[in-house]
Amino acid sequence: MALRLQVVTGGHPFEARPFFEIFDRLAESEDLVWSAVTTPEIPVQDPPDVVLFYDMPGLRFTGGGDPPVVFPEPTPDQRRVFDDLQRLGIGMVFMHHAVASWPAWDGFAELVGARFHYQPGNLRGIEYADSGYVFDVTHTVETLQPFHPICEGLEESFELTDELYCFPVFEDDVVPIMRTRFPVDDPTRFFSADKAIRGERDSNVGWTHPAGSDLVAWVKQAGNSRLAYLQFGDGPVTYGDVNFRRIVRNTVLWAASP
Repeated sequence: MALRLQVVTGGHPFEARPFFEIFDRLAESEDLVWSAVTTPEIPVQDPPDVVLFYDMPGLRFTGGGDPPVVFPEPTPDQRRVFDDLQRLGIGMVFMHHAVASWPAWDGFAELVGARFHYQPGNLRGIEYADSGYVFDVTHTVETLQPFHPICEGLEESFELTDELYCFPVFEDDVVPIMRTRFPVDDPTRFFSADKAIRGERDSNVGWTHPAGSDLVAWVKQAGNSRLAYLQFGDGPVTYGDVNFRRIVRNTVLWAASP
């Protein structure tokens, strides 16, 4: 039976045609069928083997208001989806901006292993400034687990052009798979997310943040499910990269494995 992949989008702008083309090509090379949804769906009949989250629910941008974004909490049904995924052992892959989802629900950050903050916030009792970002960085990625299936076919290091984040990661709770050589310990190389959504893009004037994590890919067990987070995937330049596509392919197949 073909592997069933569900791709969840919404809540963050992206270029749909080149993004979805990734999965069209994947379906041509693997025994896989995929569907695009804006809300994760776990049907009783033929549930997906893997759900890939490229969405960002739980934030409502106010379009210039103050605050510039508000954080609704997930409903019981929305939380239950993640419980069902873990109970059924359905693989979960979270990619790029999905790590910013549901900031009012600490359980989501605990599930994924990190959180990107659009506003200053408290996480595990620590007060954090809003997170940092930098677009279109050509950086070197190192594979930390060369024999892990996600790293199959990759060199020990390779270059990737993408957006990078400066944000807290629960490094002790995850298995590191890849890291960047970009100086994430230097917050002056990043820009304030809060300033960006207030209309002051690519600014870090008056903004500070603790040193970020250099991890850009990790895995963990979540209930009965395999879970992976990939920081990669900002836009078409990354979508078309041969190493990025290989990582997505490897991660989906790994997450689907019993």
